[in-house]
Amino acid sequence: MNLLFILSAFSFLPGKAEVYLLPCPFKYLTGYDCPGCGFQRALLALFKGNFQESFHFYPPAVPILLTIVISLAANYWWGARSKRLINVLFLITGAVVMVSYVYKFFFKN
Repeated sequence: MNLLFILSAFSFLPGKAEVYLLPCPFKYLTGYDCPGCGFQRALLALFKGNFQESFHFYPPAVPILLTIVISLAANYWWGARSKRLINVLFLITGAVVMVSYVYKFFFKN
C-alpha cells in the first residue's frame, strides 16, 4: 500500500521532466542527430507507459535498458563468470543502436 501511495505522489514528475531535457551537443554543432538522439524522450515515454511513442522516439531504448538491468543482475549474482554474457549483450545492443542510427540517417530524412 505504501509503494502505491509513493508512486501516485510522484506521478506528476514525468510530465514536468520534459522541461529539463538536455540538448544534444553533437546535433547543436553539426546539425545531425547523434546515435543517442531521442533516448531521453523515449525514456520519458516509457515512464508514462507509452511504449509505441517510446519506440518512435528511439527504437533501441528498451534493448539498452534491458542490457543494463541484465548486466547488473548477472554481475551481482555471477561476478566475473558473467563477463561473456555482458559482452554479448553489449555487442547486440550496440548493433541495434547502429542499425537504428543508419536507418534514421539514410531513410527517415
